[in-house]
Amino acid sequence: MKKVINYKTQKEDWEKAQEKAFKKLNAKYTIDGFRKGKAPRTKFEKAYPGQIVMEAADIIIDAEYRRIITEDKILPILEPKIDIVKVSDEELEVNFTFITEPVVKLGEYKNLKVKKETVKVSKEEVQEKIDSLLKNYAELVVKETGKVEKGDIAVIDFEGFKDDIAFDGGKGENYSLEIGSDTFIPGFEDGVIGMEKDETKDLTLTFPSDYGVEDLAGAEVVFKVKVNEIKTKVVPELDKDFFEDLGMEDINTKEDLEKKMKEEIKADKENKAEQNYIDSLLEKATSNMKVEIDDEIVEAEAESMYDDFMQRMAMQGINEELYLQYAKTTKEDIISHMKEEALKRLKNSYLLSAIIKEEKIEATTEEAEKEIEELAKKYNMTNEDVKSSLGGIEAMTYDIKVRKAIELMKNTEKETK
Repeated sequence: MKKVINYKTQKEDWEKAQEKAFKKLNAKYTIDGFRKGKAPRTKFEKAYPGQIVMEAADIIIDAEYRRIITEDKILPILEPKIDIVKVSDEELEVNFTFITEPVVKLGEYKNLKVKKETVKVSKEEVQEKIDSLLKNYAELVVKETGKVEKGDIAVIDFEGFKDDIAFDGGKGENYSLEIGSDTFIPGFEDGVIGMEKDETKDLTLTFPSDYGVEDLAGAEVVFKVKVNEIKTKVVPELDKDFFEDLGMEDINTKEDLEKKMKEEIKADKENKAEQNYIDSLLEKATSNMKVEIDDEIVEAEAESMYDDFMQRMAMQGINEELYLQYAKTTKEDIISHMKEEALKRLKNSYLLSAIIKEEKIEATTEEAEKEIEELAKKYNMTNEDVKSSLGGIEAMTYDIKVRKAIELMKNTEKETK
């Protein structure tokens, strides 16, 4: 909720604040001919016009803000906006704009008649996972004869020319290009297909119109390409040697592997089905509740999401400037696109908080300590490090309450399945 509080100074209070401001500033600044703190006010005002009034305004604003928080019991969730309406030697008028937690009116959040997806695993999915596993264990073997085919690795020399002049970044030697990876611009890999070892070829291609380098965007170029070597992937057989290399416990036959892959696919699908089920419950329950969320709260949440995203990019060695340049976007555009998800997250959060309050859901310190200990063992950390990473034991306690609220919503759905 947004609450605006208007404050106007009483004449006596404003005079006292200015006198206090003068004494504070006079002790800090030097006036020619006077020791610090000893200059008359008239001399100080002449030397530093407007300073006393602005310092007095800060004193009044700080005092009134603390009074509002303590006496009026207003708890802002964002930094308040402070607008000076009027300020002079005679008066001060200020508007304090506070953003507080929105009021939530719960609708129906039980018996929502949301069904959880039934998970099935097909033979084709199992085979696809096995094929992917085999591909990961494939060996690269040099092709002594034959031509470049899709899926091969072509070891090439290449150099690009625009108007017969070599351009920057367009040259490579003994570059291993996987055909079908779409690493190069459209048409390049297709042009290499069918080439033989030691063969050279000119590829006339056009860079995409939205290519990141302005001089090359939409430009026609020629790549001179030579194939130095051709390698092909040899996929292993499902035999004893492969199962030994795989090193998976109790996997000795094709049937063992199929069973294991099916279990993994099923577990993955069940996790996704569970999350989709929870998302559907939350979506329906939030559509039933009434809440007005100020734009400032959504904006703050979107900015927080942006910061989290950039931290993840930084962990991969990609800084903010590089990412924005590569993605051809701006911070403002990304935050704007994140607002829809930010609003969804906020609605879910306010819903669950309201359910916790309505249902009087509790979580004990002992429950939180137990989960922290389990996490510490799982990730080989100390309990204190886990607490610090989570934001304290209070954060874990609240997380447990949230999960209990979700379980309550799920348990009322059992009869609909």
